Amino acid sequence: MTPPLAHPTSEALWQRATQVIPCGSQTLSKMPSQFVRGVYPKYLVRGRGCRVTDADGHDYIDWPMALGAVLLGHAYPAVVAAVTRQVSEGSLFTLMHPLEVEVAERLTSIVPCAEMVRFVKNGSDATEAAVRLARAYTGRGRVAYCGYHGFHDWFAGTTPRPAGVPEAWTSLLSPFEYNRLETLAALFDEHPGEYAAVILEQPGVEPADDFLARARDLAHHHGAVFIWDEIVTGLRYARGGAEERYGVTPDLACFGKALGNGLPIAAVLGCRPLMQEFERVFVSMTYGGDAIALAAARAVLDTIDREPVLAHVWAMGERWMTGARAKIAASGVAMRVGGAPPRSHFEFDDQAGYAGTEVRGLFLQECVKRGVLFGVPILPSYSHQPTDIDRTIAAVEETLGVVADALRTGTLRERMEGEMPDAVIRPAAPGVAPRRVRRPRASGGVEARS
Repeated sequence: MTPPLAHPTSEALWQRATQVIPCGSQTLSKMPSQFVRGVYPKYLVRGRGCRVTDADGHDYIDWPMALGAVLLGHAYPAVVAAVTRQVSEGSLFTLMHPLEVEVAERLTSIVPCAEMVRFVKNGSDATEAAVRLARAYTGRGRVAYCGYHGFHDWFAGTTPRPAGVPEAWTSLLSPFEYNRLETLAALFDEHPGEYAAVILEQPGVEPADDFLARARDLAHHHGAVFIWDEIVTGLRYARGGAEERYGVTPDLACFGKALGNGLPIAAVLGCRPLMQEFERVFVSMTYGGDAIALAAARAVLDTIDREPVLAHVWAMGERWMTGARAKIAASGVAMRVGGAPPRSHFEFDDQAGYAGTEVRGLFLQECVKRGVLFGVPILPSYSHQPTDIDRTIAAVEETLGVVADALRTGTLRERMEGEMPDAVIRPAAPGVAPRRVRRPRASGGVEARS
């Protein structure tokens, strides 16, 4: 039996954090409740390539890679050099910086829909700005959405945490399902002439029956703007994103995550008539022209142009999915690896009297004890090598043996050395229509401090 890892430093930090940070974390999907509390580390302090080190000195192969924000690898030398050089010259200025022009030009040369580019700081900023552009351009209010699109008010009311968002905002949103064009068509039929935009995120399934082009054409037929949320897939599925890979050009696209390889930068890209709405739509922020993040983005684009980054990411993803699927099939455990090579995920069935979430808990526990850090997404980077894949698959094989025995003997809960992870906070898998969330009534005002 593999012994659990000790995390006294992480635990002490967490106790301090809960006293001064609401929720204890800046990012909900990094919270301890999303993993196996008592077994998983809570804090990472270093990363190099695809390896990370926690606050207690334990090393892991990293698969979420900062929720997909690190495409090349942690502390990737070209990015480190670019950022270091820019820091020495200054990070933020009273006037604009030439990198704003250069990086925008680079993106217009590789992203199919991009005639103009506007930089923001994270994915939620980008989707908010894109939806605002669409509403300004069309003069309409409703938005049809598929997937998860961030924490800003226009979308947050659909999530499991709708508090603070007026219901009027949420009433303008309607979900549709990926690969089911009829669910989008029904929305247009129900409220003809009222939809400003259709926004979708590419899920872990392939488009069927020319779904993407048909969804875009349907949006255009009804006078709506077609927005592709490529925060995860941009620069990962292809240089020009999923829109390049699938040959479907949207009106607007939102890029982020991989663009900065861990530095905070995102972008709205699109056709000139729509992008020119920024001349009357208010989107402005102090750090929009942050030269450090722009220097990182230029280094990322240089590396993708110069080296076989995407071919490597796809190859490592293929090697991972093929190997993991073979081990799962041999184990008899009812679970799957879904998705595409550059962005895959696990799916766990209810089985042997246990919920899929319980099976996931034991699986995550046993993998992390073997030095493999999994979360929800599996996102290979340019730094993952065949040896990392093979070591991961070996850990998965050992873990599956433990899980299969626990299911066979009915001892799964007894084998948990920490707390079961909660349901994933991310509101819905792309393409799945989320349930409407009931809003609790406010019980009173905020008490003033004495």
